[in-house]
Amino acid sequence: MKKNLIAGLSISALLVYFSLKDIDMGSVAEGLESVRYDYAFLALFCLFLIQTLRSYRWGLLLAPFDKIGQFDLFAVTCVGFLAVVAVPARLGELARPYLIAGKSNVSMAVALGTVFVERIFDVLTILTVFFLLLPFIPLPAWLAKAGMLFLLVALAALAFLLFVVFKREEAGRLLIPVFRRFPEGLNRGLEALLHHFVDGLAVLSNVRTTFYVAGLSVLIWVIDAAAVYLLFLSFGFDLPLAAAFVVMVVLIIGIAIPTAPGFIGNWHFFCILGLSLFGVPKAEALSYAVVFHALGVGVIVFLGLAFLPFNRFSLSDIRRRADINVNL
Repeated sequence: MKKNLIAGLSISALLVYFSLKDIDMGSVAEGLESVRYDYAFLALFCLFLIQTLRSYRWGLLLAPFDKIGQFDLFAVTCVGFLAVVAVPARLGELARPYLIAGKSNVSMAVALGTVFVERIFDVLTILTVFFLLLPFIPLPAWLAKAGMLFLLVALAALAFLLFVVFKREEAGRLLIPVFRRFPEGLNRGLEALLHHFVDGLAVLSNVRTTFYVAGLSVLIWVIDAAAVYLLFLSFGFDLPLAAAFVVMVVLIIGIAIPTAPGFIGNWHFFCILGLSLFGVPKAEALSYAVVFHALGVGVIVFLGLAFLPFNRFSLSDIRRRADINVNL
């Protein structure tokens, strides 16, 4: 944990340096003063709506195991995303499964499986939109290659998920011999964890629900791109809607890199990088990145803190619960 934090802070500091290098802070200040708050408010509303849709989508994935109220789903989602923002190395991803396990009959391993399904749908949706735009927007080779790599990884992960769902026994025969290389107690725990995790993928066996979840995933990321575009209008950038999707994809690739809490540095650097593809000057791009970061992270922090008193957790609690699941 400590090493991850040090590495994240180091990467963040480096990206902050590159974001500020050779930049005229006076121009940045002018860009911040020129913001149109009506468009910024609409972008803020989009970001709030995204959190609501995420919690609703997660409820669909959890429905085969327990009917959980939308308020609890929204509260846990908000606190869980706060943990993702606040805890380095993406360890905060465990917060949602941990919290929902304490409020329902869903085990932490099953809940973790549903979160994994969410991530696969998100990546596939984003990259599908990205590749649909490629013929219309000339992009650098490195970005196209990075997108292709992410898409291949996501497709491989989806293929593996479908395999373990529809060929559960065969998947077990492949994976259990690997687990048996571990000490006996850990081996049994890993086998039990695998079965619970696969249970969390149950939604993939229901075609109707799978398409519903996929449709919600498309809606979530279209709204996210709309927030990016509304901020274009807020800053007076004359850019097409397609540019919003490209900036969104570049930013998502950037914040996937473990850095300091709050995505400080990588959010700004990759936002500047995405806007530079469309000729936006660095100072104006940094102004945009500062506002977008404040809104995007601000919504998560505000909502997370609002529901935190009712959904308290600590990393030690999460680790202890994970150990219990492994040792069952």
